[in-house]
Amino acid sequence: MVQSIAKIQDTVKDILLDFLKIDEQKVKLDSEFLNDFGCDSLDSIELMVEVEESFGVKINDDEASNIVTVSDLINYIDLRLQI
Repeated sequence: MVQSIAKIQDTVKDILLDFLKIDEQKVKLDSEFLNDFGCDSLDSIELMVEVEESFGVKINDDEASNIVTVSDLINYIDLRLQI
């Protein structure tokens, strides 16, 4: 299931806005889940589950720990959807 990077970005942004209840202005490619959005470990886990369900990808714990920014998440999804 190949999606354009723009479509992935839009979907990720929608997930973040809905799940984290943050201001749309805060969502930038270099925004960090911990520092910019205040995600704790439980928020991060729940967010990754939401992303997995939305995109049909699996994010294991080791990989999830390397996803720090919005850009990291988008790139990870893009790579997984190409496999």
